[in-house]
Amino acid sequence: MAKVDIGKVGKNLLKSSDTGESKELQSLWQDQPVVLFFLRRFGCQVCRWIASEVSKLEPDLTASGVALVGIGPEELGLKEFKEGGFFKGSIYVDEQKKSYKDLGFKRYSALSLVPAALGKKVRDVAAKASAEGIQGNFSGDLLQSGGMLIVAKGGEKVLLHFIQDSPGDYVPLDDISKALGISAKVKAGQRPVCNDDVCTR
Repeated sequence: MAKVDIGKVGKNLLKSSDTGESKELQSLWQDQPVVLFFLRRFGCQVCRWIASEVSKLEPDLTASGVALVGIGPEELGLKEFKEGGFFKGSIYVDEQKKSYKDLGFKRYSALSLVPAALGKKVRDVAAKASAEGIQGNFSGDLLQSGGMLIVAKGGEKVLLHFIQDSPGDYVPLDDISKALGISAKVKAGQRPVCNDDVCTR
């Protein structure tokens, strides 16, 4: 896990999807622990499924005084994402993508994106998303990857720093609960088991 300069990252500005106001990232963990889910794109089918998966924890997080926040790298697709109800937390946009850069979330090149997007992990999650009726589109910045950051109250400690290697990578719900030291009652959605041409749920 790469070291996170929480002071530097915390100064980055985010725009609220509700009010349009800008606020510093560190304001999100000032009074409570926070789970920050960084999406690749709001229109990404896989990101939407991961968002709905993480959202299963929202009642347990709220009950434990933990905030759940989604962050996207651009506004494109935000309206559709919100209307789709994929995510139960508050949503912000990092228009400068500074947090993405500071947290080491990589950018694909046009050449490296295709093999990554066609990899087994992505196919598995995409199949699961389709089975649940979650669709996506290809608008927006296709090259950005995302991840997750969990920060203790007051920014005292980084509890989890996860960087996507493949666009299909995500943090299991159990790992999020463990990082926060809370117990969760939810059951994770099962990714389908795929052979090259046969998917079973």
